[in-house]
This record gives sequence, C-alpha cells and structure tokens, in this order.
Amino acid sequence: MEENKEVIIDEVSVDSAKEENVSENTENTENNDNTKIIEELNAQIAELKDKYLRVAAELENTRRRASIDIESVSRNRAMGIACKILPIMDAIEMAIKHNPEDEGLKSIFQAINNVFAQIGIVKIESVGQVLNPQFHNAIQMIDKPTPETKTNTIIEEMQSGYMFGDSVLRSAMVIVSK
Repeated sequence: MEENKEVIIDEVSVDSAKEENVSENTENTENNDNTKIIEELNAQIAELKDKYLRVAAELENTRRRASIDIESVSRNRAMGIACKILPIMDAIEMAIKHNPEDEGLKSIFQAINNVFAQIGIVKIESVGQVLNPQFHNAIQMIDKPTPETKTNTIIEEMQSGYMFGDSVLRSAMVIVSK
C-alpha cells in the first residue's frame, strides 16, 4: 500500500519576494526618516535652549550693570555735594575756634556733622596719629614739641579731612613732627 502524502508548496515568485523586500525597505525608510526628524527637532530644541540661557544671562548682566551704574552716579552726586559743603564746614570750624562760646555756631556745626554721618561722610582723625599720605597732606614739619613725641606724628590739623565710605573726599592738611 502506498500512502499518499500531500506536500504543500508555497508559491514563491520573484515578484512576491520583491514586494516583501519593498515593504520592509519602506518601513526602514519611514523609521529612518522619523529618526532624522526627531534628531533635527532635538537639535533645534537644544539650540533654542542655549539661546534662551544666553539671553537670560545677558539680561541679568545688564540689570547688574545698570544697578552698579545707578549706585555709582548716586555716590558721585553725593560726593560732589559734600565737596561743595566742606568749605562751609571749614568756615564754621574756624568761627568756633575764634569764638568757642557761640552756641549758634556749635548748633550749626553739630547739624552738619549729623547730616554727614547720615550720608556716610566721616571726619579723618589726625592729631596724634602717624602721618599717612593717603589721608593726610603735610604742609609743614616742625621740631618735636616734647621728647616723647614720635617722628612723623601729626601735631596740629590746619584743615580737616573727610572720607565718604572708603573714598577720601579731601585729605587733612596737617603739621608733622620731625
């Protein structure tokens, strides 16, 4: 007896193989196109983010510079006004030296000193200090008044000096021991 076995053969043709290959290539091409688009979009996002961060940093720097400029202008204006008031202060100090009992002069002197303190103007202490060219201008040197007096010690202040913060508005004019 002979058994019949059936064999099923798939038909394969060159055309069907080409179609399968084309569909696989189309899918790969679509995937490659999508990947390229995603990469391009990610690159654009990174570029825009970088531009945004740079613009934000530039804006912050501009704000900081503007703040510093405003502070500088304000400081320079205050220093200019203070320099114009110093001769008035000198005149009042001289008047007090000649008439130490005048309460009106003392009151004006105290009022100006209070205003100076409020805006940060401080008198440079001189008498008894060692000469410091940053703060003092020696206009005369004299022999030591006492043997205990050290060399380059300020004996007398001829004109007061003033500081505004860490800046010298005017050096003190002083007499120094030899």
